[in-house]
Amino acid sequence: MTGLLAVESDARTEYTRRLADRRRRAADLAGAERRIGTWRLVVFVGAVLLAWLAFAIGALAPAWLAMPLAAFVALVLVHARVIAARQRADRAVQYYERGLARLDDRWAGAGVGGERFADAAHPYSGDLDLFGRGSLFELLCTARTAVGEETLASWLCVPAPPEEIHARQAAVVELRSRLALREELALLGADVEAGLHREPLIAWATAPLRLVSPALRVLAAVLVALNAILLITWLSGWIGPLPLVVGLAAEALVALPFRARVQAVLRSVELPAHDLGVLVQLLARIEAESFSAPRLLAVRATLDTRGVPPSRRIAQLERLVTLIDARRNQMFAALAPLLLWATQLAFAVEAWRTVSGAAVEQWLLAVGEFEALCALATYAYEQAQDPFPDITVDGPLFDATAVGHPLLPRARCVDNDVRLAADRAVLVVSGSNMSGKSTLLRTIGINAVLAQAGAPVRAQRLRLSPLTVGTAMRIADSLQAGTSRFYAEIQRLRQLVDLAQGGRPLLFLLDEILHGTNSHDRRLGAEAVVRGLLARGAVGLITTHDLSLASIADALAPRAANVHFEDHLEDGRMTFDYRMRPGVVRKSNALELMRAVGLEV
Repeated sequence: MTGLLAVESDARTEYTRRLADRRRRAADLAGAERRIGTWRLVVFVGAVLLAWLAFAIGALAPAWLAMPLAAFVALVLVHARVIAARQRADRAVQYYERGLARLDDRWAGAGVGGERFADAAHPYSGDLDLFGRGSLFELLCTARTAVGEETLASWLCVPAPPEEIHARQAAVVELRSRLALREELALLGADVEAGLHREPLIAWATAPLRLVSPALRVLAAVLVALNAILLITWLSGWIGPLPLVVGLAAEALVALPFRARVQAVLRSVELPAHDLGVLVQLLARIEAESFSAPRLLAVRATLDTRGVPPSRRIAQLERLVTLIDARRNQMFAALAPLLLWATQLAFAVEAWRTVSGAAVEQWLLAVGEFEALCALATYAYEQAQDPFPDITVDGPLFDATAVGHPLLPRARCVDNDVRLAADRAVLVVSGSNMSGKSTLLRTIGINAVLAQAGAPVRAQRLRLSPLTVGTAMRIADSLQAGTSRFYAEIQRLRQLVDLAQGGRPLLFLLDEILHGTNSHDRRLGAEAVVRGLLARGAVGLITTHDLSLASIADALAPRAANVHFEDHLEDGRMTFDYRMRPGVVRKSNALELMRAVGLEV
């Protein structure tokens, strides 16, 4: 236990130290911001006074205004930089405050719950609290971009194959110690979150090209060069105006038929260029990092387009947009038509999309995957006492020592040993109300999800094979759909049977199976369902208050066993130790609980 506390203390100590440092920096920058604001006011008042002396009473030459005006401009520029630095320091403070909140179990409701990823039809996400307030997603998610959140959510909802799990584990191990990198990505991500429009960006990058004629692009460039020469020679008096008029007419003949498409290209590029300019901060930071884990090297490799990193590709697009904006300069606007400025830039934008457009989605996916890996690395850093699971291809297998629920505070989390394999495929869990049966099922399910996402697990040790998780726990009737609880449950059971026929074994977690029917039909139906799942290679647990269902374990022995949770009545209050024990529970607390709340029974 001492070693575990020391490991947790490392993260807490480092977070506390960095938080204090960021708070000092934020306070210093806030003071500098106030002082510069005061000096701006002083300089402004001084400039007004000098202007009055110069223009109202003529006591000074107007040239005296140059000094305060230059000082005011300099202060404005410095003030903007200080404000940006202070905002960044404030975000760093928030970053470490959130980290300490997670260590102190104060994180629920303070992060991103990922409610948009919740799917009632998913075989386990609702029952295992993957999304929503106080969910696993909220605990894990440090991603600041939508694509990062989507990647993390998909990893929780779709178990990875063993080779992918091993690759993610190696990447998480490498990223776990890079706290400075994760902090910087989180701070850059704040700008991306505010400015990135992912779907329109991908749609623009991959849309069909409007201008696809290389010959026409070359012809336009040749005409511009030729007309420039004709203009110079005409102004020099070497030729008359007719050749230049002919050249300009040729330019018009080339440009006018494509004018609508040129304007459409130029209008469409402004927002994507801005979004890519925001994204480039994250991409450039990833480009600058050196990695050894194969998964991280693969992510890094996907960023290069024809050997050129995306930061340079995006810089090229930003330069094109700057040149496009030059048309708005009144002095340059008259010259732009002569240079076929809009036409040539539209062709350049389309050429950029030809080379880099298809890679934009890859860049976004790379950022998303890197953010998801950083989220798991943050979790691994903060929960360093939690091991990575041992993934084996021999299954079905879920073999855990001292497994606990990662969403429970560690001080209140009671661990249990659980083993499910082909020779002991089912545990029938009996026990009284609130004794821990449902929590045990969620503990097993959520650790299986973590393990197959590539994350550490809340256990002393966990060895498992690839498993498809399926649950039937929070079944409810639906007025809108016109279905009863019992019908909704058997529909879910049908879904789990179908899942058990898939390529990997099913880990089923059934809470109060077939609770909505009579005891006789319930026992027969539950036994038939479990027997059918076992025939398809599944393993799992079922819980029940109905002790008649304990006979299922006898009927399926030796591949099934009974276990139970106990309660104790102390001083008129029910107490629980949440320890799983072999055998069938022999008492119920239902009457005691009813009396405890004042019911006359």
